[in-house]
Amino acid sequence: MSNSLASSLDAVLAAGVDGGEVPGVAAVVVDAAGTRYEGAFGERRLGGGDPMTVDTVGAIFSMTKPLTAAAAMQLVERGLLSLDAPAADVCPELGNVQVLTGFDPDGQPLTRPAASRVTLRQLLTHTSGFVYDIWNSDVTRWHEVTGVPTMAFDGRASLAAPLAFDPGTAWQYGIGIDWAGVVVEAASGQSLGAYLADNLTGPLGMTDTAFTLTSSMESRRSALHVALPDGSYLPVDAPPPERGAFESGGGGLHGTVTDYGRFIRMMLNDGELAGTRVLAPETVVAMSTNQIGDLRVTKLTTSQPNMSLDYELFEGVPKTWGLSFLINEAPVPTGCPVGTLRWAGLANSYFWIDRINGIGGASLSQILPFAHPAPIGLALEVEATVYAA
Repeated sequence: MSNSLASSLDAVLAAGVDGGEVPGVAAVVVDAAGTRYEGAFGERRLGGGDPMTVDTVGAIFSMTKPLTAAAAMQLVERGLLSLDAPAADVCPELGNVQVLTGFDPDGQPLTRPAASRVTLRQLLTHTSGFVYDIWNSDVTRWHEVTGVPTMAFDGRASLAAPLAFDPGTAWQYGIGIDWAGVVVEAASGQSLGAYLADNLTGPLGMTDTAFTLTSSMESRRSALHVALPDGSYLPVDAPPPERGAFESGGGGLHGTVTDYGRFIRMMLNDGELAGTRVLAPETVVAMSTNQIGDLRVTKLTTSQPNMSLDYELFEGVPKTWGLSFLINEAPVPTGCPVGTLRWAGLANSYFWIDRINGIGGASLSQILPFAHPAPIGLALEVEATVYAA
């Protein structure tokens, strides 16, 4: 990557910090051969004095999902899991799922058995019927009425939530990949974190990506920042994850942009990085192509604006879903081609993987609510700067 592009990317990130769009940001751009850009600006904790660096550790939330999907697909390759067999064959808890149909006059939930059994493919593509309460008011109400904790308070207990629709009949973003993580544990006989360390993050050299932070990771950890109505940010020092806590395959990992760049490079290299193969080429192709048929990705409409704003990336562009990736079916304003893979994390981290041009990138911010226009806009400006070059 040219010095001029590096200077341009530095300028984009620096302007985002100097203009108050973000307290701190780190970004990486990679191609199949290596890292083409790394940069970081601002502070890990607003007003704290510690600079944001490319090895700053943050909660990557839903950027965990592709790693869990890759783990599941490794087990598919090994014959220990099937994409289309009932997931209850491996995880009996999924054998009696119910669909939420409404509430009775006393406000109690009404449910019925699902019309079909949930599959791993549906769990990985958000077509299982499992949804997030953040973007589904009926499931938010179900949690309130039943007292079952939400994902934000007790991830394992929250998996008891009912389906919002019959498996395979719609797309709605949700906790399906958390269930996929449970399925990985059942099929492998390991905790999800141990499985990832042995089979994915370890072989890929992602030494700063884990559910439980090492002391080194903790020393480089960013605070979360809550966006206030006046446009300023309030830093919040969230407690570190407890050892032995539920390892959320949908959103529990902490990591760095440098580490995530290694995962992106593996995807650009058809499942291999630096001579180490973690996925078969045909598996990477399957993960990177439409897996939801005629269904399409729809807008996320918030029921909890303190956690997320309404969100639809590239509104008006038709979008499908692979095995844990959003896929655009038409060109988008940043300049990336049809078929680019992408998604984000709740604290407004972001990544894209362009397997056609062999380039991708990630950015790390630690800001709530999700879909805040400043950090997402900054991430897209980084992407657009790369393609403009």
